Parts: sequence; C-alpha cells; structure tokens
Amino acid sequence: MNKLKHSALAAMLIIGTAAASAQSLTTDFTDKLRAEYKETPAERAIRNAIGSNEIKKLAVNQENNKPVDDHFSVEVKTKGITDQNSSGRCWLFTGLNVLRAKAIDKFDLGSFQFSQSYVFFYDQFEKSNLFLQAIIDTRKLPIDDRKVDWLFSNPLSDGGTFAGVADLVTKYGLVPSSVMPESHSANNTSRMAALIKEKLREQGIELREAAEKGANEKSLIAKKEQMLGVIYKMLVINLGMPPKEFSWAQYNSKGELVSNETYTPLSFAKKYADNPILTDFVMLMNDPAREYYKVYEIEYDRHTYDGHNWVYVNLPIEDIKPIAIASLKDSTAMYFSCDVSKQLDSNRGLLDLNNYDYASLMGTTFNMNKRQRVLTHQSGSSHAMTLEAVDLDKDGKPTKWKVENSWGATSGHNGFLIMTDEWFNEYMFRLVVEKKYVSEKIINLLKQKPIQLPAWDPMFAPEM
Repeated sequence: MNKLKHSALAAMLIIGTAAASAQSLTTDFTDKLRAEYKETPAERAIRNAIGSNEIKKLAVNQENNKPVDDHFSVEVKTKGITDQNSSGRCWLFTGLNVLRAKAIDKFDLGSFQFSQSYVFFYDQFEKSNLFLQAIIDTRKLPIDDRKVDWLFSNPLSDGGTFAGVADLVTKYGLVPSSVMPESHSANNTSRMAALIKEKLREQGIELREAAEKGANEKSLIAKKEQMLGVIYKMLVINLGMPPKEFSWAQYNSKGELVSNETYTPLSFAKKYADNPILTDFVMLMNDPAREYYKVYEIEYDRHTYDGHNWVYVNLPIEDIKPIAIASLKDSTAMYFSCDVSKQLDSNRGLLDLNNYDYASLMGTTFNMNKRQRVLTHQSGSSHAMTLEAVDLDKDGKPTKWKVENSWGATSGHNGFLIMTDEWFNEYMFRLVVEKKYVSEKIINLLKQKPIQLPAWDPMFAPEM
C-alpha cells in the first residue's frame, strides 16, 4: 500500500515537472533566441544611442516637429495660469478655474484666483471623516474583507473629481487666494498626506477594536469626533486656519478699485461663483470598455460623507464633442480630464499621436485600441484641466482643442496644452458640462438607476 502511494506521488511529481518545463522559461529557449537574434547595423546604432540618451528624445518624430498652430476659432479667454506644484490637486485647480473664468468675465476682474488652499483644507478634513465613518459603517466586516482592505489602503487622497468641487464649494464657500494663500504643504502634499494617513489608519484600527469590545455606533461616532480634532489640528499646522470672515478689495481689469467689502466664504461664493455648473451639471465619460448610454456610479467616489458619488453617463466620443463645442461657443469653459502623459511633447505643449515614433525605434508595433488600453490598465483618466478652446474647419468639425493646465505659466505652450482631434479621440475620458448644453435624450438617461461600481474599479482613479 505504501509502495502504491509512493509510486503515485512520484508520478505526480514527474507530471508536474514536465508541465513546469513546458510553461517556464528554459535555458534552451533563451539560447535559441540568442542564436536567432542577428543584430543589424541600424539596431546596433539604436542600442548605442539608447545607452546614453533618453528614449523619448530619440523617438521624436521629426516630420511632426514643427511649430504649434495656436489659432483657435472658438476660445474662452482666461487670465493667469495657475500652478498646483508638487500636489495631486489638478481636479481642484481645474474646477476653480472653470468658476474663475466666469467670475473674471462677469466682473471684469484682472488676474484673479480663488484660494485652492481654503477648499483643500476642507477637502482633506471631509475625506478624513468619510474614511473614519466608513470604518464605523463596515465594523462588522472582517479586516480582510475587500471593502475594508480598500478603505485602509486608501484612507486619504489629494486627488478628486468635479463632484467634490461642487460639494465643497456649496458647503464651505470660497475665498480669494490672497486671503488664504498656498503654504509649502499645500504645494508639496506628500509628507503631510503620509502623516495624516498614518494617523487615520491608527484611528481606524482603534475604532474597529472598540467595536469588537461592544461599543455601539453612538459611542463610536463620539470617539470619531475626538479623533477628527487631531486631524483638524494637523491640517491647521500645515495649511493654516480657514477664515470665517474677511475683507477684500475688488479691482477691475484696469486696476481701478470697484469695491471693498467684508464677506464670509459663503457670501463671497454666492457673489463671485454663482454658477449653474455647481448645481446643474452632467458628468460625461467616454469609456469604450463599458456599455454606452448607461449611467454609472462609483462607491466612495466622493469628497464628503454627505456628498455625491461620481455619477456619469457613458457616451461615444461622437456624442460628447458637439456638447463641448456648444459650451465653448457660449463662452463657457469646462472641467476636462484625460490621459495626459500619452504622446505629450511638453516643450511645445502639444498632445499629438504622431509626436513620438516608439514603434520604429523599438522595431515593433503598439496597436491596442482605446477599449483594450482601458481594460489592461494601459490608459485611464489621470489629469484634469480646463477645456477652453476648439478650432473648427469650414464644415464645423473640430481639428484641435486647447486646455488651460495647472503646471505653471512656463510649462507647455505658455501654460496651455494643445491637442489634435485624433488625440482627443484616443485619450479624452471625462467632461463636466452644464445641463443646458446637453440634449434631452442624454438628460433622460440620468433617470436610470446608476450601475454601482466598487470603489476599487479602475475608473475610480482620481485625477492628480
């Protein structure tokens, strides 16, 4: 009997070894590839060049390396390029830039900015509460449950979406940048964020342990509020104390004093950001990996516990472009996000599919379509900017688009990025527009019950 067992085990080991040989790399296989590889003079020249040069520089497509055409037939004018520095706050800069463009036009302001730091303070505070309350809500789930694991993996982020801008501004208002200017931690968020995340994880574990010992929800919430006092103090130390009231002098574009009044953040927002985009907007997505003409919602994809998850209508790119053009023709810029790193010539500020010829350099092809890139995590929405111009041909079709970026005035094309329409097709993902520019057919889609996606869905990735 023991002999039989031993024989069976030996047979299994032999089969397993054979399978492993067929599936694993062997020295015979790599020797075969070495023998078959015959380096051409061109490949040797490329290998020598790559040995001491950046791949991107060597892949520049010289046939496409001409001056950028910066004429646009439809353009929303803005004043003053913003700079998010070393932070992931592009969503915030973009959202406030959309509001800023309207304020500048309405009040004939000179160079003007809303305080990003003010809104960011409450963004981080609200997200901290969202995390801690979610830990209380999921206290009966095991620690290795995927939702609980995701929460502890993502207790806080400086990224976000336009829904967060709308919820935060509606709840806390706005102040001018001169009233609460940027601090070092606002411009360089990584160290502050690391410390607050560590504290939040510690507090989350403490809440779960209290629940395991029988603490009820009321006592857990009281405990959470004490914990938030620590987070608030950390935010004040890093970002400063948000003002409750302030005085501000308004000057017009000629530098003439128009008014000098006292405001609260909410009264200031009511006057200078009374914009329908805050309450009457639609978020559009072009995600060919999911069914079109459906509405999707992502769990925990919000900035405040009592706020709105990101709910979007998924549409073909052909349906989105006319909406964007209608908004721009009405002098209304939009929140826009895309996969900005793909084929970006940062020196010229040009996003063009033909900027770099990596295929010729590497002697292969890169042929995935947009749907395949999304499904394989090769592409996704990574950065938000303000869509503020389009160039139309004689038939009214777009040939190129322009966005106002938040990387400073010396980056790109004087702080802007210009994208070809072909690039727009491949790497544009999200657009936020006022409902008045959207057809009744698309508005009616919002009556659907949203298909809820989990927080770890690839489309959750906040713009940075």
